[in-house]
Amino acid sequence: MLPAKIRGNCRRSGLPRQRGFTLIELVMVIVILGLVAAIVVPRMGGLSESSRINATESEMLMLKRAIIGNPSAIAGGRYFDVGFEGDVGHPPASLAELGSKPDTVPAYDKFTRIGWNGPYIDTSGGEYLTDAWGAAYVYNPALRTIMSVGGSDTIIASF
Repeated sequence: MLPAKIRGNCRRSGLPRQRGFTLIELVMVIVILGLVAAIVVPRMGGLSESSRINATESEMLMLKRAIIGNPSAIAGGRYFDVGFEGDVGHPPASLAELGSKPDTVPAYDKFTRIGWNGPYIDTSGGEYLTDAWGAAYVYNPALRTIMSVGGSDTIIASF
C-alpha cells in the first residue's frame, strides 16, 4: 500500500486530466438548440401577426368611438360623449376630420350643442390614419365602415 500523499497524485496516464465537453456533446447541444429555434421562431411570428391584429382592432374601436361616441357614457341622464356625428349631425367625410376642424363644419356652439367639438382622437403623428402594418384605413362614410387591408385578412369595423 502506498502512502496517502503518493496515492493522491497517481494517474492512469502521464497526461494531466483535462475537464470539458466532447465534440459529440457540443454537437448534440447545437442540434437541440436548432430544433427549439425551428419550433419557437414561427410561433413568435404568429404572435407578431396576432398582436398587429389586436392593435388594429383596438385602434379601429377608438376611431369608431370618435365618430359615433360612447353610448355607455351617460351623466345626468344625457350622453356626454356623442362623438363627431353627435356634434355635427353626420359622420366625417374623412378620418382626418376627426383631428382637425373641416372648413365645411361650423365651430361648436355650447348653447345649441351643434358643431365641431374636437379633436375627437389623438392626432400625434397622424398614426390614427394607418393600421399596424402601415396601410391606410379604407373609410367609407356612406357604408359606415372602416377597413384595414394591411394584414393577410381584411378587418372591418361598422359604425
